[in-house]
Parts: sequence; structure tokens; C-alpha cells
Amino acid sequence: MHINAILDVDVAALETDDTVTVMLELEAPAPPDSGEPRPAHTAVVVLDRSGSMAGDRLDHAKEALLALVDRLADTDRFGLVTFDSAAQVVVPAGLVGDLGRARIRRDIATVEPGGMTDLSSGYLRGLQEARRVCTEAGATIILLSDGHANTGITDPVKLASVAGKASKQAISTSTIGIGLGYDEAILTEMAGAGLGNHAFAEHAEAAAVAVAGEIDGLLSKTVQAASLLVAPSPDVSGVTVLNDGLPQQAVEGGVLLELGDLYAGETRRVTVAFDVPGMPALGLAEVASLELTYVELATLDQHTVTVPVNVNVVPADVARGRVPDPRVEQEKLLLSAQSAKREAERYLSDGDTASALQVLTTRFNVLSSAPGAEALADEAGWFAESIDGLASRGAESMSRRLSSDRLRKSRGFTGRAQGGEVSEAPSSGGARGSGAA
Repeated sequence: MHINAILDVDVAALETDDTVTVMLELEAPAPPDSGEPRPAHTAVVVLDRSGSMAGDRLDHAKEALLALVDRLADTDRFGLVTFDSAAQVVVPAGLVGDLGRARIRRDIATVEPGGMTDLSSGYLRGLQEARRVCTEAGATIILLSDGHANTGITDPVKLASVAGKASKQAISTSTIGIGLGYDEAILTEMAGAGLGNHAFAEHAEAAAVAVAGEIDGLLSKTVQAASLLVAPSPDVSGVTVLNDGLPQQAVEGGVLLELGDLYAGETRRVTVAFDVPGMPALGLAEVASLELTYVELATLDQHTVTVPVNVNVVPADVARGRVPDPRVEQEKLLLSAQSAKREAERYLSDGDTASALQVLTTRFNVLSSAPGAEALADEAGWFAESIDGLASRGAESMSRRLSSDRLRKSRGFTGRAQGGEVSEAPSSGGARGSGAA
């Protein structure tokens, strides 16, 4: 794992209150050499087969599952649970080689549409299957649904709590919402707490692309169970994690952030601001330490790396000449854009399209007027498309576009194709969501 800590400013003025922001950049290890066997993986799919899935949605989902199984090795584990008004184990989770591909394909073909939408029963049964066969390498649950949960547990907070507990057992939860009728709050919260991805597939064909993207990620995973302990020095008066999509909790000595899995070669950025009271003496001063812990999947070895965060305290006239690092300033702008998406989502949920449009327009103006960086220009373009989409596609579509993209980007992913709005088939292998940053 390559780790790089970048401060917005590396000097602080003597006896002057200040805020210091650090961006921790993590680059996951490359995949094993082609001659080496990759680690075995476990995928359990939880598929909505309620009445609203009848037709193209269920047909495309089943085709996507067949393609998924084709890409798994005999040493991987696969299971399929469906749900309507109750859960049904269609393919008991087990080794693909032991189950037999022909049997798995036949079992997938038997899935037919049913009645109500008891999402919780399907998810809880899928978790049982994942726990039963899960190895040290963990497991991924992929939940597909097109409807609102109307029986069983329907509280997003409760379901997110279940997904969060599963993530601590190395079982991540990714969700794919199909169409405009799915329960946006439930699927977004479950994926966030479950350290997985959340994709919005407005059309049935896009759902198949999203499933392909999930298997791309699963098969390229090189790091799991990553966490970051942010431990401020006793002098620091406040800590703010700017990535508001990351699960976090106060622990002894600081704040613990759950990062989850990383795919081969991808980069994650975590940005934290520290309120630093006036330092009474010149020289080097410790602001915090950042302790990254993760498991390297190829060897299942756990690693812990500690990165100190220090600033140089200088006279006030010297500090006045400091120039913030543009990379950190850019990341702060990108993360503030995710907060704007959340605000616009709330307005859309309340039926206040005018206020949502104002929020999006204001943020577009901020991004488009910012100097230079390509990432900021791309994000401004994303906002421009969303502003146009409010008129052409409607509030329900745009709300789902906002929430799925926000969850991915607020967690510091740069370039991850999984998650976000999925609107088109990839040109070669894997899914591509619109507006990937």
C-alpha cells in the first residue's frame, strides 16, 4: 500500500488559532502477477423477485447472474437468495466447482416474479448464507431491488445497522437500485454502512452493467478491512472528517474511520481538518497521528502504518506568506460538492425542486469558477448535467443520481467505476457509471 499525507499548510503562526487540513492518499497494491493464482472470493446475490420485477428487469438480472457465474473460478463461492413476500435460497452458497455450473444456471433460470417486497427477509437470509461459507478473505453481498420495502423491516437505520455489523465480519454489502421506484434511502444507507457500492440503474440493461461492475471489483480486490484511526494531539481542540460518507465513531484516543475494501491500483483520499489553538513556542509541533490498518488479501497479513501530522510553528509575519497546497484545496472543494448533493436530495425529498435547483446551480458556479484542475471541471460538468436533468428527467431520477454519486465520491474514491448512476454499457469489461471522478 502506498501512503501519502499532504497538508494544506505546513506552517502555523505563533500564538494564533488555526485550522490545518491533511489529505491522506492511499493507493492499493497492484494485482498479483498473471502467473499467480488470485485469492478465492465469495459472492452472495440477493435478488428482488417481487411482482414489479416481472419482464425485462428480472430477465436482465438473471442474464447478469449467469455472466457473473461464468467469471467465477471453481474455487470461488457463490450463492443466490431471492425475495418477494418471503426469502428463498435458490442456490445454497458453496464452492462453484462443487455446486456445478450447469446446476447453478438451471437454478437461476427457475426464478420467477412473485408478490410483495420483503427486502429485509432476503437480505438477512443472504447474510446467513454469506456467514456460513465466508472465509478469511471475506464475502460480498450484492442486493438488487426495484421496489419499496413494504413488509418486514423497512427502517433504513435498522437495515444500515445490520449491514454495518456485517462489515465488521468482513462481509461488505453493495446495492443496485433498478428504475425509479426503489427505496433510495434503504439502499443508499445499507451500502454506506456496509462499505460497499450503491449503483442507480434507471433501466433494466444498466442493472446488468452494474452487476458486471461489482464482479470486476470483487475479482480485483487486493485490500480488505481497512480502517483509519485519527488520533489528535492533546492540544487540538476539534477534528472534522470532511468525507461525510465514511462510517466513523469516537473511540479512545480519537476517531475511527472504516474504509473497507480497495481494488487493485485504485486510490482513496481521506481528508481531515484539525482546529489547532495558538502554539506557544516556535518549532515543530505535532498535530495528530494517522494509523492505517488493513489486510493484504493475497497473503491475509495485517499491516499497520502510522503517519505523523506535524506543522512548523513560525512567526506571524512568516506565516502570512504561506500558500495552501492546491491539491488539498481541490479535494476540499470536491467534498463540499458532495455535501451540496445531500442538501439538494433533501429538498427533492420534500418536493421543493426550486430550492434543489438553486443549490445545484450555486455549487456549479463555485466549481466552474475554480482555477484549473480537471477534476473540478469534470464535477462542474456533472452538476450541469444534473441541472438539465431536473427538467428533462424529473426529480425522482435526479434524486437517485445525486445519492448514488454522492455516496461514492464522499468516501474518497477517485476513478472507481462501481457505484453511481450506471447508464451505458462499457466498451470493454466492467461497468461504467456516469460522472466517475
